[in-house]
Amino acid sequence: MDETENYSVKDLKLAQQGLLNIEYAESQMGALLKVRERFEKEKPLDGIRIGLALHVTKETAALVKTLMAGGAEVAIASCNPLSTQDDVAAALAKSGIKVFAYKGESKQDYYKFLTKVIEFRPQITIDDGCDLVTEIHSKHAELIKDIIGGAEETSTGVLRLRAMQKAGALKYPVIAVNDSKTKHLMDNYKGTGQSTIDGILRATNTLIAGKNFVVCGYGECGKGLAKRAQGMDANVTVTEVDAFRALQAAMDGYRVMPIKKAAETGDIFVTVTGNKNVIDVEHMKLMKDGAILANSGHFDAEININELKKTAGSRRKIRPFMDEFILNGKKIFVLGEARLINLAAAEGHPSAIMAMSFCNQAFACEHLARNKGKLKPGVHVLPPEKDDEVARLQLEAMGIEHDSLTSEQKKYLESYDEGT
Repeated sequence: MDETENYSVKDLKLAQQGLLNIEYAESQMGALLKVRERFEKEKPLDGIRIGLALHVTKETAALVKTLMAGGAEVAIASCNPLSTQDDVAAALAKSGIKVFAYKGESKQDYYKFLTKVIEFRPQITIDDGCDLVTEIHSKHAELIKDIIGGAEETSTGVLRLRAMQKAGALKYPVIAVNDSKTKHLMDNYKGTGQSTIDGILRATNTLIAGKNFVVCGYGECGKGLAKRAQGMDANVTVTEVDAFRALQAAMDGYRVMPIKKAAETGDIFVTVTGNKNVIDVEHMKLMKDGAILANSGHFDAEININELKKTAGSRRKIRPFMDEFILNGKKIFVLGEARLINLAAAEGHPSAIMAMSFCNQAFACEHLARNKGKLKPGVHVLPPEKDDEVARLQLEAMGIEHDSLTSEQKKYLESYDEGT
């Protein structure tokens, strides 16, 4: 490991490859590059310290460069022990950016690195999973008076933030970036489906076609994953606790049943709920010999991996991101240590998808800076016009034109006097 006061990364010699990967990612992130171009001129984040706890990937590096173009000082740590791309972390360190991350972090290092970002005394926080926010609130509350606000990337983090807000525990404003349409209806729906399948295939090289593919959770992530598994000719089953989402899944043509029943027939299981012990040991005991389990929710709590470790007769690493457990005489394969499979075994969402998510993150920081002292503590969302701007930027990057309303049509939509 290469470490100084300003960085902790696996190997600085990887920096050149990291720079090439960042360059390639940016070639597909035209929307974000347009935002960077404006930020360079306007400097909306001039002198503001931004602390990030995000997946340290080539796409995140493009966001870091955009924030710095806007005048910000930046420090970043990983938000998941297995999601860092070590070459990208090395490239950031070589570029003089404070970065603390390596793939395969111990729990001790994970929290040490978050503390490094907190010691940077950020005025804006960017989180993926809410760990940075909760660490500040629970252990460094003295910093809160100087924090302008924060931004949260993912569904799990927003759930935690809303729980904090409900309990009166959230002491500064945080923008739920995940709630923007150009985030959750693109990143969650389009990105998670593709990148999760990518992670499963890289970890196992298994055939998807003809398999019984069980999707646990039918939010936007689950919807996208089910659709892509179906597109690869899997037989898709959905498990869901929400009645309307279960109804949606049934109306979308999938089999819907409780996890206890699905456990008996599934070949591949993927959790995407943001909840805990969605697949428990009692379910694993019902599974076929050779069942594959993966998680694409933020934390490794969705599959009860800790109880499995205690209960299983033996454990072997079969492939880099594939562990075999013997349970009741049957083999159960767990991928990526039950962490985010799309980043543990693959590279996360495609760059074009992350361009939209990170446009929203950049806009969230700009919105916080422009409204310093005006937003109350709690969970906020970006104005809808910023969603429209991201959509326009992405369409432009894709070379797609779209219609606009005529003056007659605008007048018609704003009036009520024209009837039958």
